[in-house]
Parts: sequence; structure tokens; C-alpha cells
Amino acid sequence: MEHLVDHMRTSYHSLHEPTCALCNKHCRSFDSLREHLIGPLPKQECKKLFKILGCEFCLSVLESPHALRLHQHRCRFSGVNYGTMSRPANKSTTGVDNGFSYHVVALACQMVDGGGNNGSMDVCARVCMVDEYENIIFHVYVKPPIPVPNYRYENSGIGGEHLRDGMPLKQVQRRIEEFLCNGEAMWKIRSPKAGKARILVGHHLHPLLQFLHLEYPSFMIRDTAAYPPLMKTNKLSNSLKYLTQTYLGYDIQAGVQDPYEDCVATMRLYLRMRNQVHQREDYPQASDPRNRNNFAPSRQSELERMSPEAMLTISRSDYYCWCLDSM
Repeated sequence: MEHLVDHMRTSYHSLHEPTCALCNKHCRSFDSLREHLIGPLPKQECKKLFKILGCEFCLSVLESPHALRLHQHRCRFSGVNYGTMSRPANKSTTGVDNGFSYHVVALACQMVDGGGNNGSMDVCARVCMVDEYENIIFHVYVKPPIPVPNYRYENSGIGGEHLRDGMPLKQVQRRIEEFLCNGEAMWKIRSPKAGKARILVGHHLHPLLQFLHLEYPSFMIRDTAAYPPLMKTNKLSNSLKYLTQTYLGYDIQAGVQDPYEDCVATMRLYLRMRNQVHQREDYPQASDPRNRNNFAPSRQSELERMSPEAMLTISRSDYYCWCLDSM
């Protein structure tokens, strides 16, 4: 029990972690759970049952093979496909009223080569934003502030004719801020549960916002590259291509890359994570001051008398679970 208490004190096991539905093993990421179920060295008892009753996308376990077939049909693409995956490559949308009220937007950009000493200075050439229903709310080509020596046409599908009449970067910045702040002053944005500002979803958002010279509060950002349950077992980021194929069941970024396609993928991943059903807690994060005494050394004797289940109920997560956005 002494070792178990020390383990629980540092592991931050919680009801928000990915958990094996067969043996209740807690994992730090879905990749770790996948290895436990179907990896090179899985737990054999779990592997046998999961092969019959397990969903390869969300890693849940159903009550029968028939229920699994029905579930996987809905689970593919995360059950979200309001928009279409076929959009004109040259479509320019500077802002539309699609009739939906949305609180979350996804952002993606397409880069071209801006030169530099080693040819690695990227320049933003195309920006796309979609709402929760996969409708385009902003999609423009960006006029480069410097000459572009290489448009990377094979991957970007962008040529000089696309950027010649593009929107200036300053104007793009202003329009994105308008969509994100939604009429609220930046200094008034305090939390995702208060105010009118929108949650921003994307993949590797920090460098993307740097390219656009934008700042946005970190607590309003949902980055699929930095979300612990979607990261690798060694805590490194997974590519968006891998996450889409593994958790949504289809391929992206084959041939010419489309930022709309990336927006849709990140939005679907976000909604899949947000729609997880976890037990509600008053103070769900370990960093909350009200949880600081849950595993205090002064409670050692009391903790050693608890069952593992009781210790789990007082343990808290060390990351913000996206299911909390749906509260």
C-alpha cells in the first residue's frame, strides 16, 4: 500500500485517462492503450476479447459482435460529417453566415517557401477556418510580404497567380481575430466557459500562430499535437495524418494538401475527444488549489487504509480534458 500511495501521488491517474474497458488499466495516451490491446506485446486476455468486441477507432468494447458492427459504422469519421470533403481548391470565402451558432473554430494554413539562408523560411499562402459543422467560414489566399522563390506546387497546389490578388497578411490577421474574439475585447477573455470568444482548434497551432503574427490565450486553444491522450507513448506529437487514419479511419494529405481537409480532421478529432463521457468532478484538475491536500504526506496512514478505488476517486488529472468543454 505504501508503494501504491507513492505511485498514485505522482501518476495523476484519473477518470479522464484512457482506460482499458476489459481490465481497467489506466494509460497516459490512446497510443499506450492501443499497445496494451493490439500492440506487439499486448495483454493476451484483453487482446482476445478486443479482437471480437473492440472498436479499432475509439478503442471501446461493445457487448456483442452485432453491436460492434453498428457502432463502427457510426464511429468512423467520429460520426461527424456535416460538410463535404470536396471543396473547390481556389474557393475564396472572406466570411459567411451559415445559419449555425458555433463556439469552436478550426484553423489550418498552407505554406510556401519564402527562401532564407537554407531555404527553410516558410510563408503563409493560404488560410482556412471551419466551424463545428465543417462549413467554411474563412478561406483566402494570402499575399506574401516577400518574393516567393518556390511555391512547392506539387504539394501546395499554389502558384503565383493565386497569390497575386491575395489578401494582405494584416487584413487576414484582423479577420481571424474578429472570428475568434466574436465581438469581445481580447483583454476581457478570461476562460472558455465565459464570454463570447471562440475555442480555437488546430494541429501544431503555436508555430502556425507565429507565422500569422497572432496571439490568443492558451486556455482557449485545443491543439491535437499537444493533447496528452493523442500523443505518442514517449510523449512526442503524432502527425495529423496518423491521427486521422488511426482515430477517424480515413487518409488525408495524399498529393496536393488542402487546409480545409486539415481543418475538418482536427475538428473531428476535437469533437471525438470532447464527446467522451467521464464522471463529473467539482475540481477536476490536479493544479487546482483545492486538490493540493489529496495526497499530502501528512495523510500517509489514512491513504494506506484506502482501497485503490477510493484513491482513484480523489486523484486528479494533470491536463485539461476536452470533455470539460461540453459542461
